[in-house]
Amino acid sequence: MQTAATVRAACRTGRHTGPTPGLAAGFVQANLVMLPKDWAFDFLLFCQRNPKPCPLLDVTDAGDPEPKHAAPGADLRTDLPAYRVWKNGELVAEPTDVRDVWRADLVSFLIGCSFTFEAALIERGLPVRHVEQNRNVPMYRTNLPCRPAGRFRGPLVVSMRPMTPAQAVEATRVCDGFPLAHGAPIHFGDPTAIGIPDIHRPDYGEAVDVRAGEVPVFWACGVTPQAALAEARPPFAITHKPGHMFLTELRDHQMKG
Repeated sequence: MQTAATVRAACRTGRHTGPTPGLAAGFVQANLVMLPKDWAFDFLLFCQRNPKPCPLLDVTDAGDPEPKHAAPGADLRTDLPAYRVWKNGELVAEPTDVRDVWRADLVSFLIGCSFTFEAALIERGLPVRHVEQNRNVPMYRTNLPCRPAGRFRGPLVVSMRPMTPAQAVEATRVCDGFPLAHGAPIHFGDPTAIGIPDIHRPDYGEAVDVRAGEVPVFWACGVTPQAALAEARPPFAITHKPGHMFLTELRDHQMKG
């Protein structure tokens, strides 16, 4: 049986470098942001003011790569399948290990992920198209602004799963019980209403099929901080590569309200 620990081990040894949807069902997946200590308070405030896209699961001490609450014994420098390295708000690298760029002043934030509630959707017979098609979830920048905090501001980023209107209503009921995994959808139907010009051209991830009778259903997404990083332009930051999450030891039922 695949567990969070076996996925982390596969990431650590380079045996898994791809997206993580559908892996280690029942274990909570998390987005990652690492920032210098003198930027950490502003980002913490940004998360508190924007809990829908940025539900905090764990925060480390400066210089400590071990998320002691979410996954004791894990190493955030090696245990994700792929990372992004940022300098002055610009993406400069996408490595599979960040030990060589690690700094002793970095504070790590783990943020809830919508992959967490997908097992509950599947259990109820609701479609999760990117899992069905073995693709990374499609994600889009919107025209909806986040609440600014200190040096951080930017647009809400959303993930999308196509469903029929009736399925979208049922998915709303299911996901409303997972506030630490972005909760209920924020929109379904016309993507242009939230500033998405082409549903077939996501800003992150991969496009999926939207079938006859279905509408796109959008959830707040933990890639939102990466859009905020690009605007705030901190001198250095590390994040997960979109769709390539950290597998925690937390369980899905712990994310319910």
